[in-house]
Amino acid sequence: MTGSASSTPELLPILSRGKHRTMRKGACFMEMASLLAGERWSDHPSCTHPLLADLARHINDLTSDEERHRLAVLIPSVVGLDSDDPRVDARIALRCAWAALPIAAEERQNALAVSVLTADRILAGLDGRSELLPESLDALESAPRSAGWARAFVRRAPSSVKGFRRHGAPGAVRFAVRGIAEACVSGPDGILRQLLTDVIADCEGLCDPGPSATVPAPAPATAPGVAAEV
Repeated sequence: MTGSASSTPELLPILSRGKHRTMRKGACFMEMASLLAGERWSDHPSCTHPLLADLARHINDLTSDEERHRLAVLIPSVVGLDSDDPRVDARIALRCAWAALPIAAEERQNALAVSVLTADRILAGLDGRSELLPESLDALESAPRSAGWARAFVRRAPSSVKGFRRHGAPGAVRFAVRGIAEACVSGPDGILRQLLTDVIADCEGLCDPGPSATVPAPAPATAPGVAAEV
């Protein structure tokens, strides 16, 4: 974190949707993060991994006005959370797709199933494994028709790490957050807040593993199943 606690104003702006020119007009999640980090006022501060920041902005904007304030407790956790490790992008996209696929509208499930398979395969290649994670299997089993369609699609159109980081991962995040926000389920705000909490925990393990620590596996999103080959 840059700056100092003394530079933080006593009265902080209220979280609200969208981008704000100054804090007098309110603040989104990442604008508050820029303030806490002592950076120039911005919703794209350098203190946070770009894809994590993208997720936070989308969740901020798609959370209801009544519940958005509950996100504020998470803001300090994203300050300083950054890494060039491509596994961060894959983990974020995968966590989002895990959360969205079982509850999203049917017309969104094909794309979300593709996100699960692609993100898991990118992460598997980086980690040196050959099997899907149990959480990916659970998510795909919740939408078997879309899973079958996605497997055929991914075989025809494999993704590179570079291409996935540039296009696939940001698209997966945006599509997943929208799918959760518009899902016909009880408490979508709480699901979005839990998703951001889980992604932050995943990123903490990847962004600051220590000089000799190994990268931990993500915390389970659902009850673990039996791993199988893609």
